[in-house]
Amino acid sequence: MSVNQPGALALVGSGEYLPEAQLLETELLRLGISRGKSNTYVQIPTAAGKEGDDRLDFWRRRGADQGARIGCEVRYLPVLSREDAFNEQWIEAIKSAGLIYFSGGDPVHLSEVFADTPMWEAIVSAWREGASLAGCSAGAMAFCGKIIGIRRSHISPGLNLLPEIEVIPHYDKFLGWLPDRVTAAIMRKDAGTALVGIDENTALVLTDNWRKYGSGNVHILRGDIEIATDLFPIN
Repeated sequence: MSVNQPGALALVGSGEYLPEAQLLETELLRLGISRGKSNTYVQIPTAAGKEGDDRLDFWRRRGADQGARIGCEVRYLPVLSREDAFNEQWIEAIKSAGLIYFSGGDPVHLSEVFADTPMWEAIVSAWREGASLAGCSAGAMAFCGKIIGIRRSHISPGLNLLPEIEVIPHYDKFLGWLPDRVTAAIMRKDAGTALVGIDENTALVLTDNWRKYGSGNVHILRGDIEIATDLFPIN
């Protein structure tokens, strides 16, 4: 990766912080460290912010376990409201992190909390300076210009890091559960973006090119996005 390029960016279909994702998350962190960032893994559970304390504690513990397996410092930042996204101490913690990771839940809530806040600006700056940035499920959806409704029909604004892409995570599962909604998303008349379906336990990772990682597939459902034929190197 060129020093003039941003850090690695991972759109993950499912499986954040699980042993099956350890190799991917280790490599993302290593890439951040190679760009001058610290051996620190920042967990951001915002998308689960409406699910209650038990669920948030579940994500905190799962991330701590992954950090222990990887051998890194883990910083858990419970950014649950827009007020939290102005927390100067947490913003400072982001600046040096090797990997910043958004876990799953509600992508619309995630986007509403972070849009046009100092913390989101700090995250984008850290990524542009070499930190790896990852979003799983809701996190991957929120990075896009638009968030498409899978369980019900609606379109919501995303954080616009990837304005030309929309994501359906858990694609292999959703295709079986909600085929009509997936078809409607593909056929949407007002879309000028590429639509990407990412299977469970699979990621689409951007360094110098987009590459697939994991056991499933990445599906280009609408539009055009170029994915290198070789897999992300740790496969």
